[in-house]
Amino acid sequence: MNTNISISLDKRRSKKDGTFPVIMRLGHNERTTSIPLDISVSEKDWDDKNKQVKKSYVGLSSVTRLNNLIQKKKADAMDKILKLSELGELNTLSVSSLRDKLTQEDKRQSFIKYGESLVKDLKEANRIGTARSYNDVISVLSRYKGKDISFTEINYSFLTKFETHHMSKGNGINGLAVYMRTIRAIFNKAIKDGIIEKEIYPFDNYKIKTAPTEKRALEANLLSNIVNLTLEQKDPCFHARNFFVASYMMYGMNFTDMAFLKKDDINNGRINYRRKKTSKLYDIKVTKNLETILGYYMQNKTEFVFPIIKRDTPETQNKDIRWARKRYNNKLNDIAKMCGIDTNLTSYVSRHSFATQAMMQQVPLNAISSMLGHSSLKTTEIYLKSLPSDTIDDYNAKVLGL
Repeated sequence: MNTNISISLDKRRSKKDGTFPVIMRLGHNERTTSIPLDISVSEKDWDDKNKQVKKSYVGLSSVTRLNNLIQKKKADAMDKILKLSELGELNTLSVSSLRDKLTQEDKRQSFIKYGESLVKDLKEANRIGTARSYNDVISVLSRYKGKDISFTEINYSFLTKFETHHMSKGNGINGLAVYMRTIRAIFNKAIKDGIIEKEIYPFDNYKIKTAPTEKRALEANLLSNIVNLTLEQKDPCFHARNFFVASYMMYGMNFTDMAFLKKDDINNGRINYRRKKTSKLYDIKVTKNLETILGYYMQNKTEFVFPIIKRDTPETQNKDIRWARKRYNNKLNDIAKMCGIDTNLTSYVSRHSFATQAMMQQVPLNAISSMLGHSSLKTTEIYLKSLPSDTIDDYNAKVLGL
């Protein structure tokens, strides 16, 4: 068996207090990796010859118990390795896969550690926005409990107490819903990964609450005011108006997808791109008005159509998008005043307005859902839950025979 484990002090990674982590060094098929033991001591307190903490260590009451714990973790790991060998699985695993097998028990116990591993995977997959959402939840729960949290701790009682804590600080119910949906997503992922059992899933009993949001779709006449708004290139709202109209004309394309839209995605009068969130492939015809807007931006020298992304790495690009969206929304407030719109105008309004206008033109719900890139009709129905007031007025007139 070409696999072994040794205990060592990792002197490459000094902590702020001057101590070093005690690790298990895993060797497998001529590759090595380390497994932290959540124990750290100074170099003077480490017996490198016997691979244990010296008795002179004063960090706790019983050094013998600490050394026994270290040896137990090593013995447990070797026991798992022997079982994998007996099952014929050991030689099929890479050293990183074997490490994951050996540390699965820690993940099973820790919602935080498992969540952190998902954040790392999401960043490697360039899903920076989702990684940030997961990390936000991990940070909030860590501050709330002040310690690590196991999956089994997050039950119905925990969630209701966290809800009370969140609301007591003056936070909104929809902000809480974002956290709860992310917690639920981590649970669902852990179940699929075999980290936890379905029996401890808390969301069969706990129901995520939301409050009705302000109507986002614009009425047809107000939408026309923006589409027909003519601004000089030097106007501070020039790009914001173009972004809004282009989004509306591209099936309500969201801001992130607009940011990543490349010139190479536009060919022969059509736009072909994959949505970042769902990887759904789009094929959109470029209309005359849209062609005018795109033609202006196609003259720039970057690979992207719109001047939103300035940097190269996934994390810096995500920051570029967030800052650009913030500036965009600020300029939309100015556009709203120009166009006589007294509701809050944001980047989401073009998307909701497209969905509502499609419904008004009697486009089938499943087609609208496909155009928006939704994974379920329920999400589309949320977009369409509020009809414009002028439409309600027309329906009322018909009912009254006016």
